Amino acid sequence: MTDNPYSKSLEARILAATPLELVVILYDEAISAVRAARSHLAAGNIRQRSRSVSRAVGILIELSRSLNFDAGGELSTRLAGIYGFMRDTLLEANFRQTDDGLATTEGLLVSLREAWSTVSAQAMPTSFPWGTVHEAQTESRSWSA
Repeated sequence: MTDNPYSKSLEARILAATPLELVVILYDEAISAVRAARSHLAAGNIRQRSRSVSRAVGILIELSRSLNFDAGGELSTRLAGIYGFMRDTLLEANFRQTDDGLATTEGLLVSLREAWSTVSAQAMPTSFPWGTVHEAQTESRSWSA
């Protein structure tokens, strides 16, 4: 196994992150995966494209699982719908080998990431009132390709 300084940097960032910052990190990783999928699609690299789409879908599943519908109410319900739409769009784009769905998903992820980043920057760690991020203990996951 090679020594990857990026993975250590990401690990340190994750370990020091608040729940809101973790959501932003997930968005960053999903955006990176979709951009990689678009690049692989353009280059005709089927296996790498599929891997990148799978990685993005896995992150969207994790984001969906982190929603707290009791505390988050309508916001959690809307986010769950958006995450589902993006998952379906990614899978369809991968199946059809088209860029439109990948581009649509990337745009949505970038917009949502900006919103979460703003909330994260403005919120104190204990002042997140609507509890969208579920703080239940779950096993750790890795989205590396």
